[in-house]
Formats: sequence, structure tokens, C-alpha cells
Amino acid sequence: MLGMINQFVARFAELGLEFEAPRVIQTLSEEELIHHIGGFDGWIAGDDPATARVLEAGARGRLRALVKWGVGTDNIDFDTARRLGIRTAHTPGVFGREVADIAMHYVVALARNTFWVDREIRLRASWPKPQGISLAGRTAALVGFGDIGRQTARRLIACDMRIIAYDPCFRPAGGIEVEPATWPERIDEADFIIFTCPLTDKTRHLFNMEILERLKPGVRIVNVARGPVVSETALVEALRRGIVHSAALDVFETEPLPADSPLRAFERCIFGSHNASNTREAVERVSLQAIDLLVELMGCKK
Repeated sequence: MLGMINQFVARFAELGLEFEAPRVIQTLSEEELIHHIGGFDGWIAGDDPATARVLEAGARGRLRALVKWGVGTDNIDFDTARRLGIRTAHTPGVFGREVADIAMHYVVALARNTFWVDREIRLRASWPKPQGISLAGRTAALVGFGDIGRQTARRLIACDMRIIAYDPCFRPAGGIEVEPATWPERIDEADFIIFTCPLTDKTRHLFNMEILERLKPGVRIVNVARGPVVSETALVEALRRGIVHSAALDVFETEPLPADSPLRAFERCIFGSHNASNTREAVERVSLQAIDLLVELMGCKK
């Protein structure tokens, strides 16, 4: 939303609302939020830490409404917000197609080493011919079968892939043929493991050291969920041992990715900047929805 904020100036003006958009790369820190948040009546939060300390600071000031922009809500302390009387809302199911596009893009790129080839040509003036793998007939383990998972499944099926879906709340989806399973059963069948699940206490470090011996040698990992779903320590070990061929990560345990991260040593891996949902159309759609939700929570007239 911040990258297109000028587009929403007119909408805020129509509503008679003053707004402030901070210039940040990813998020404001907890301390920055504690210092500033009490001066606002409403807050549209991205991945910023809406912790108990931040919300308490807001409640001591003017804060009375909070809307989580986007899908993931793991950064919002809803219990504290309720206790303090801060009204909350979020925007579920808004980025399924966009994130699924990136997940599918990563699957193809890992299968055919396209990013590595590009870097070799650009940086080393070489002309590599790595042998890839075909997608047809391969098995993808899809961890999370909500909106993003279902949209990803549709794209994988179009490539004639077989899908094993892991979701404790699994519900069949019309026209999507998948095989439900309980994690980590049958994970040894997977040529690709794609994480599209929310971050919860149960999904934190779902990919961990204990899972490594179960994996099919040469498996490829895609994470478009949340960074802490994958233990980077375990992933680095798996890459070093050759258990995992390569990984495509749009999200990390620490963002931005630290300069000294050992993940950087693996040239066949692909890194994103937590940007899978960022298309012009999606940002406009979700931002307008978030503004309208905030207005509703604050009791303003539309």
C-alpha cells in the first residue's frame, strides 16, 4: 500500500480523514510504533508488530481501530486489542491468485534452474546447460489448503502434477483433485514441498531437523507462507547434505535477509523480498478494502 499511497489520497480526502504514511523498507520497529501510535485514531497495519506493548501505548493515546492489511495476521495481538477495546478487522482471502502465481513461478524456476542460468550468463559470461526435471508426473506436497493453497493447486494440476495436501482443516474444493494427508505422512513422496500455510504455534518450524530423514533426496522447497514456518538452520543443513536440491524463499525468519545468512552460499536457491502479493491490481483492491474497513470500525461516514 505504501508504494502506491498517492493513489489513495483522494479516497482519504473524501472521507475527511488525515493520514500519515511512514517511509519504511519493510516495517516499523516495536519501539518506533510505541513512540508514535498513540497519536492516531486508526491504524492500517502491514507486517508491523502490533504487540501488546504497542497496543497498550496506542490505547493510552487515541488508538481505537486497527485493520490488518493483507492475509497473514500472526503479527497482531488480537487478544490484547480486544482487552483494550481496540476494534479490529483484517482482509482474508485477498491475495490467493497473486501468491499462487509466484509459487508456481518458483516451482518452474527450481525445476529448470532458470535463475541460476541467468546469473551465470550475466555475471560470469558463461553459457550453462543444466539438466532440469519435468513437472508432469511429479508430486507436490502442498502445506496449507486455504485460498493460496487451492489457487496454487490449480496451477500445479495444469502442469499434470500430483498433489498431496496437508491442512488440519482440509475441505475438498470443487474441480481440484488432491490427496489429503496428515503432516508429515507421505512427505517422502514429494518432489516439491510448497508452504502456503499461516504461521501459528503449530506451524512454526514445521520444516525442521527431525523432518530431514523423511525427505526424498533432491526435493525442492518453496516458501510463500511466513519465514518461521521453515527452520533456516534445518534448511541450510539439508542443502549442505544434498537432501534438498534447492529452495525458493519469498519469506525469511529475519527480514530483510541478513548479509551474513548462510543461505546466501547456495547459488541454486532463489530469494524474494516478501513480495509475492505485490501487483498493482491486488494492492489497489486490498488497500481500498482496508480503508473502508477502518472507516467502518471508526464509525465514520463513507
